[in-house]
Amino acid sequence: MDKQPLRAIELFAGAGGLALGVEKAGFRTIALIELNPDAAETLKINRPHWNVLQDDIANISPLDLPEVFGVAKGELDLLSGGAPCQSFSYAGKRLGLEDARGTLFYHFAVFLQKLQPKAFLFENVRGLLTHNHGHTYQTILDIFSETGYTIQKQVLNAWEYGVAQKRERLITIGIRNDLVGKLKIDFPAPHSYKPVLRDVLQDVPASAGAPYSEYKRKIFALVPPGGYWRDIPPEIAKEYMKSCWNMGGGRTGMLRRLHLDEPSLAVLTSPSQKQTDRCHPLEPRPFTVRENARIQCFPDDWAFAGSVGSQYKQVGNAVPVLLAYAIAKAIHEGLEQASCGD
Repeated sequence: MDKQPLRAIELFAGAGGLALGVEKAGFRTIALIELNPDAAETLKINRPHWNVLQDDIANISPLDLPEVFGVAKGELDLLSGGAPCQSFSYAGKRLGLEDARGTLFYHFAVFLQKLQPKAFLFENVRGLLTHNHGHTYQTILDIFSETGYTIQKQVLNAWEYGVAQKRERLITIGIRNDLVGKLKIDFPAPHSYKPVLRDVLQDVPASAGAPYSEYKRKIFALVPPGGYWRDIPPEIAKEYMKSCWNMGGGRTGMLRRLHLDEPSLAVLTSPSQKQTDRCHPLEPRPFTVRENARIQCFPDDWAFAGSVGSQYKQVGNAVPVLLAYAIAKAIHEGLEQASCGD
């Protein structure tokens, strides 16, 4: 009898960057939950066979999850997702699952508690490590642990996994306690090859993009590739930067133009933000939606639903597909080896 593919459920799925990596690693995603209607539509357009639930996770987590998803408790292989973590402060308190009600990671923990998957993958921004002096992340780890998991964590930079972008993500992997010893998951080793923008910006399909104003375009035309505000006449930079001129620090994100021979800085949710510009290396304009999607490793035929602004946001919020793949592949290999040892 043919072996069935390992099964996954994804929460907070967004436009599908993480889910694509999980799929590429060999998992069959049996359900995805996403609140944003445009992102959910993006998933449905590109993967009509995926079971996409466009709903608030708070409406789903109270249900009988094994029945809803048709998978017995303990049988799901992977629960994945990256909950947007709202600011909250639990310093000095010993909090259990019920005390975290109302936070998005609480619902991830409820899924863990009710479905008891063999492993989980929880990804987030690196800043979560230090938010509220580390108390926020520690609370999350404590609560995930209480649902029956042994946890390992590491910050990974997408640039080291085939992505032409410097983008750090905090990766948290959990192994169900009864499988510790049988199931071993190693974080993926960095690749020796690190791509740059020249490697991914060849022949990008035409797509929508938000242009700079004529005023901003003329100023960016003065900035050399790889340069920023210090590389143009100071009187022009001062007039553009206004109050930011007197701020401390290098302000290296302002009037920043990328270079073809360097990786992109982290793709953002908006094409033009004054303090974190990422100007195209060859033209005085932001990257188009499709160029950002290429940097995030989405396939060129992956269509994005909604307005241009919504598309930029979906792409910017995504996990780079190749980073997701590297992590999911390591988890898949661990699960396969554990099953062989049964």
